Parts: sequence; structure tokens; C-alpha cells
Amino acid sequence: MQVVAHRGASADVPEHTLAAYRKAIEDGADALDCDVRLSADGELVCVHDRRVDRTSDGRGPVSGMTLAQLSELDFGSWKDRGKDRGKDEDGGERGILTLHRLLELVADTDRRVELAIETKHPTRWSGQVERRLLDLLRHFGLDRPAPGEAARVRVMSFSPRALRRVRLAAPAVPTVFLLRHLLLPRRAGGRLPAGVGIAGPSMRIVRADPGYVARLRHAGHRVHVWTVDEPADVDLCVRLGVDSIITNRPGAVLSQLGR
Repeated sequence: MQVVAHRGASADVPEHTLAAYRKAIEDGADALDCDVRLSADGELVCVHDRRVDRTSDGRGPVSGMTLAQLSELDFGSWKDRGKDRGKDEDGGERGILTLHRLLELVADTDRRVELAIETKHPTRWSGQVERRLLDLLRHFGLDRPAPGEAARVRVMSFSPRALRRVRLAAPAVPTVFLLRHLLLPRRAGGRLPAGVGIAGPSMRIVRADPGYVARLRHAGHRVHVWTVDEPADVDLCVRLGVDSIITNRPGAVLSQLGR
């Protein structure tokens, strides 16, 4: 079962920072999860929320700020509240992280590390997010796997339309349909949007309806569950045979799994 670091080793280090991903790699994570948004000048940055308020010392929407403006913010102090520590103390590793820099980190790692990239919607940039993402993946040679090799990157979204854009433009890139709730009968039965081969149910769904995993697998889908932090939830995912778990605690989960 693959262990994916949710926004990096985010239980220990501020999420979506270079430091968080370095620690996830050191902890032995099989893959790295990140969320991407477009800045006002078209740069893909790793930020979950629509606004920077929660995870930085600034305020305002990501889409309304240029990369230069985002780079002035401290994305680490919110987790170290009460401590006299800023991004400069960490050599800039707690500043805004671009997807380009994260891809460089993965490329420089001396073992295989996969990427699970979520495009956030709705956004003022609409389909430009996926277009910019695929351009960047092509730049790094990640838009299609080498012969005989599994894909190293997959794109996730709650938006079927976003996943369709990826499938049409880069059919070799696997897509993951994220689910927070099972609202539609066809979803509860294991059906996913056309062309999507991986389901991404929340841990809440799996706890409430463990049989959903079996229905998905019967329909031929792989199952990637988020966010799996509690030891009992890890054990449940193991028993159900899920393919991948996304966790804020990759080191602890790997230890629990005996790896």
C-alpha cells in the first residue's frame, strides 16, 4: 500500500513548504500530495486555501497576488505561533513553494517518488490551471511514463470537468476523482466519471461505508483514501485493501506498517 505525504509531512512541518516535502522524502514517503493554484501572474503555487490568511502572515486571495507578492509572505509562522521563527531562519524553505520547485526536488531525489497533484476549483482561472499544469509536466517529462514504467504523477480533483480536461490533453496521466460525500446513488455504487480509473474517497466515507471500497474495486477502480492519520484508520485501510493512503504523518504510518 502506497503512503502519500499530504501537503508534505504536514503534521510536523508547515504544509506545502519545501521543508515539509524534504521531511516527507526523508521519512520515506512513496509519493507527495500537493494542491495547486495560479497566482495573478500565472505561476502555479502550492497552496490549499483560496486565500493565504490561514497559512501565512498575509491576507488576500492567491489568485489576486503575483508570485513576487506571495514570496514576501511567511508560510511557516502560523504553525510556530509563539516562537520567534521566520522563513529566513530555514533558508527560505518556509516561503511560498512553486510547483516548478517541487518538481525539481522530486527530480533531484535519488529514489522514485511519485506526485499526486490536486487542482483546486472553482477558480477564476478555470481550465488555465490544468493547461499550465500539463505544460509543466511536459517540461519535466512527466506527462507520459517511459515504456514499461508506471506513471510517476497523477492529477486529482473534485471537479469531473477538470479531470476531463486532463484526460483529453494528456491521456497517459492517471486521474483521481476525489469524493467528500456520497451524494449520488451511482457514486455509492462505485461509478466514477468517464475515463477516471482511481477513486479518492475521504476517510469519513470509508469509515461510514467500508463496503464502498469493495464496490469500487469490483468496478475495476483503484482506491486512494484521504486523510488517514489515526492508527485505527490505517488498520482499516489495510484490511480493506486500499491502494494508497494520504496522510499528514507519513513517517508514523510507515512505521505502523513495518516499513
